Amino acid sequence: MGSTRGKPLPLGFVFRSRAKEEKAPAAVKAPVTDSKQPRDPQAPKGRPTPKRSEARSQRRSVANTPMTRKEAARRQREERRIALERQRQALAGGDERYLPARDKGPVRRFARDFVDSRFNIAEFFLPVAVIILVLSTVPSPALKNLSLLLWLVVIVLIVLDSAVTGFRLRKRLAERFPNENRRGAVAYALMRSLQMRRLRLPKPQVKRGERP
Repeated sequence: MGSTRGKPLPLGFVFRSRAKEEKAPAAVKAPVTDSKQPRDPQAPKGRPTPKRSEARSQRRSVANTPMTRKEAARRQREERRIALERQRQALAGGDERYLPARDKGPVRRFARDFVDSRFNIAEFFLPVAVIILVLSTVPSPALKNLSLLLWLVVIVLIVLDSAVTGFRLRKRLAERFPNENRRGAVAYALMRSLQMRRLRLPKPQVKRGERP
């Protein structure tokens, strides 16, 4: 025992033991964790899928990202174009959801149907006006007098017919919609009666003679 302590250790043994001690910590591998959490395909490799709350906050931040003035103007133009297209289709088909504000509501719809279901003298005003204009250009005094007389007759008939239409429509609206706002509905209907049936917007949804 004593003789062993007195002998010096070999150099190879000393250096070999030190080298093993220095390499030992590096040789220890990090523990491998088996994570069963699915990875988001858009997430960087090696990172787990973000939580639902985190994903929502990310989408909200993207949605709230301020746009440039050019992008905002382009989006407004696109939204306006879509709204006008829906409005045009609604005017042709009568879809209440996309009609202009002046045409919306059951009161305005009834007023349109009331006018469209009958013949109105006012709707023939434009064709008669063209005929009167042509007669007034003829150099014959008799035809000029005829055109003036025809003009007066048409005006009187339109006024009488509009008065009767307005009176009947006001009565029907009071019976049909006692609790609704009927303001402006009669004037709205009379303005519609001045237009030719094929040119009216929204398009007529009832036939002539059909009771609305």
